[in-house]
Amino acid sequence: MTFPLIYKPDGYDVLERLRRLYEERDQSIVLASMEIPSAAIKEMTVKHPPGFCEYPDPRERAKFWDALFREKLAVRDDSIPNAYLSEMDQGLYGGLLGGEARFLSDPDYEGRISSMVKPILEDWSEFDQLAPFDPNDSGNEWLKRYVRQLDLFLEESRGKWGISHFILIDGFNFAYELRGATETYYGVIDHPETMKRVIDYAFDLNVKVQNIFFDWVPLLEGGTYSNLAEWIPGGRIVSESVDPFHMTSVDYYEEWGREPVERMFAAFDGGVLHIHGNGRHLLKAASTLKGLRAIWLGDDKGFPIAYEILDRVKEQTGDMPLIIHGIGFREFCQELEAHRLVGGVFYRVNGVPDVDSANRCMDQVRGYRP
Repeated sequence: MTFPLIYKPDGYDVLERLRRLYEERDQSIVLASMEIPSAAIKEMTVKHPPGFCEYPDPRERAKFWDALFREKLAVRDDSIPNAYLSEMDQGLYGGLLGGEARFLSDPDYEGRISSMVKPILEDWSEFDQLAPFDPNDSGNEWLKRYVRQLDLFLEESRGKWGISHFILIDGFNFAYELRGATETYYGVIDHPETMKRVIDYAFDLNVKVQNIFFDWVPLLEGGTYSNLAEWIPGGRIVSESVDPFHMTSVDYYEEWGREPVERMFAAFDGGVLHIHGNGRHLLKAASTLKGLRAIWLGDDKGFPIAYEILDRVKEQTGDMPLIIHGIGFREFCQELEAHRLVGGVFYRVNGVPDVDSANRCMDQVRGYRP
């Protein structure tokens, strides 16, 4: 039987391994993606050098992803080719409400051009003047931009690669968009009832935005494409963030952060979560979120590299599937050959010299047992 994506000839074998990790939580296997040198990213660096930029041509961006995935056609790793709508990630939500969006090119980070918005409100007293987002508003420029990019990506990707879910901006993340980080924390103290209404407003907005995505973008074999997890079985899976609580206590997260995330997961078929280096104190609590399917571990300056502390992380997260953001090819091969890789983990391997090296390594990965 032919796999639906021609850019992943061994796709059914990969889906089965991903299913074992995310559905069965099989601790006896390790999975890996192999990142080889990319001509597509080098070309993008010339067209879109690092720094602030304008909203790019979405058709050009779709062709960038196509070139990127075509380069990996011969790599037999555990990745599923799927493009991330980075131009739509944070800026979309505030943009839909009339916020001023800014774009930033970062070719070294998976060839992304990301977006954010300037704080929308001057004072929390203005919040109740915000009208609910109307997904049928044909005059909303950001809504038209969003749908057009989905259309163009679907046109370019059809039969070759998929389109990843993209980040939710709900809860305190949305409050950041309204007034910034500092005023969000002050707002909890000075205007707690308003903050509760902000969280409810954000839930409604995010559900509508994500429903548009899932109405447009087909699932793959009943599962969701994911830039963090590659593919997750079991329906419409969303991508959540608890970044604002990385700078708070666990008790504060439990009071303000858990319920909005669990409510969002329940509105869909569960979700994945990313946690940065400064948020690892939340791991034990976050791993018990109802509906959570996997945790992506980021690496940040000033904190231990995630793969170096996996044993300690596993003590907190149990059999929750983990995704390691990055490990160098040399280090990964050393750990693989020394039989020190922790099971139940997806490893993103960087700096792989070529296709042959990637495939020789993957032969070992598929036969590895912790």
